[in-house]
This record gives sequence, C-alpha cells and structure tokens, in this order.
Amino acid sequence: ILGMFSELKFPVPWGHVAAKAWGPSEGHPVLCLHGWLDNANTFDKLIPLLPRDRYYVAMDFSGHGLSSHRPAGSPYHFLDYVSDVRRVAAALQWRRFTLMGHSMGGSVAGMFCFLYPEMVDKLILLESVGFLLAPEDTEAWLKSKRMVIDTLLSLEAKQQTPKARSPEAALQRLLEANSHLTAEGGAILLQRGATETPAGLVYNRDMRVRTQSRESFTAEQCVKLLQKIQDRVLIIVAQDGLLVPYKLDSRNHFVKALWEAFQSTLKEHIQLVEVPGSHFVHLNEPKVVSGIISNFLTTQNAR
Repeated sequence: ILGMFSELKFPVPWGHVAAKAWGPSEGHPVLCLHGWLDNANTFDKLIPLLPRDRYYVAMDFSGHGLSSHRPAGSPYHFLDYVSDVRRVAAALQWRRFTLMGHSMGGSVAGMFCFLYPEMVDKLILLESVGFLLAPEDTEAWLKSKRMVIDTLLSLEAKQQTPKARSPEAALQRLLEANSHLTAEGGAILLQRGATETPAGLVYNRDMRVRTQSRESFTAEQCVKLLQKIQDRVLIIVAQDGLLVPYKLDSRNHFVKALWEAFQSTLKEHIQLVEVPGSHFVHLNEPKVVSGIISNFLTTQNAR
C-alpha cells in the first residue's frame, strides 16, 4: 500500500542523508525533492495517489528534515544540494530515474538534469521553472554573494542554541512564514522538521541554510540547457502560487522572459499546466495535481 513508507539513511562524509520510500523497490525509481526549508514530508499526501508500480524516494536535503547538517564553517552552496542527489542515486545504484521537485527542489532537479541528462528520463517541476535566474544587475549579484559570507560569519559569531517552542507555537511560526501552507500541511512538515526536547519542539533545519549561495543562469542559457532534456518535462504552476506569469511583479520580469522563451522555443517539449491552488498545492490539495502527474508518469512519450 502506498500509504506505508520506510525510512532510509545514506552515509555521507559529514553524517547521513535521510529519506523515506514508498512502493516496491523493484519499481521504476522516482526521486522526490522538497523545497527550501521544507522536508521529505511535503510529498506525504501526493505519493499515495500516484501509480503504485513505481518506487518513490523522497530525500531530505542536507541541513533539512532528518539529514545531517553540513560541517562547521560550511555555507550551503546550491551545487551541494545537487551533489546530495548524486550521492543518493549512487547509494541506491540508480542509473536512470524520474525526478520530481517542488520549488527549490525543482531548481535542484533542473540543474541535475543539465549535469547528468543521461540519468533522468522525466522531469516534473511543481511550482518551479527549474532554474534560478541571474540578477541582470551586476551590483545585485555581488551584493547577494557578499551577503552569503556575511550571514554565515554572523551566525557563527552568535552561536545561538536553537529555540524551543510549544507544538502550537512551532506550528504557528511555520504558518506565519508560509502563507501558502494550511494548518494540516504545516503539521505534516513539522513531524519531520522538528525534534521534541524536554523544553519543547526545536526545528531541525540548519540556520546556515539561509545563507544559500545560488547558481544562476541567463534566460538564453536556460533555454539552451532545457533543450537537452526534450520531450520529458512537466511543469505545474498554481494560480495562487509564486510563478503565474501575469501575476508576477516587475522584479520578476526575467521569469516572464523565461516563460516566453519556453512557450516559443520549447513549446513542443514541455507540458505546462496551470492548476487552482497555492504554492503548496501538492500538499494542501494533492488531488488537483495527482492525475496530471500520474498521466505524465505512465505515458510512454511524455510529449
């Protein structure tokens, strides 16, 4: 039964990467990647609704969920998340698999596809366009890089012990930070995203995750790279999510440029679906997307 899952742990030099798995281990593999500051539980409601003959593994990125934090002194580079995926695939001895990513997990999945196109048969992006676009302004780019270093040093100087909260306060804090989450969705993420201590619940995530250093591309590079993974891409955006082109403000004009490039250059190769819902539609209302994803998974030619 797909509602049942097992816990997995993969050793890495600084500890372990944690994951949970559903379905028969001999089934076609699907690796599921969560969003920034979330964890593998983000797929808890969706996976039981998907085809039962697949083997679904949802991993926690380093510094998230039940995975080890990176070593002291290390920032979280975007490519490190991509290497987490490569390590898990190697540990599972997967040579070719499907990737499904939500939000930041979608950007990690997109990057993995560019670096290892031979390993990915299909790519599913939930509320993600698969890329992080470079700021067009050089000064903004420099400022973002400087901020990574300054934030890391500032966190190290403070060396704060993680704050303990009551279960109600921990959930309230999570919902305040994520207006797209329902209380039920927040509680599901919290089950894996916090640890019970005598003083209360403590969030598991590494505070340094906020220092994430991104790899970014121009819209032209994105299109060029996406042509590598023709015929096998499904992008789902939610009408009240973060990426609907006509709702984006002027700061996000590059995302609009990317949509236009997708639609003109790659319209044959990408299935783009807009659904009702918010940024966490896959967790809040999984039935809205489960049928679309199931069809994409089971169709021989994804086009």
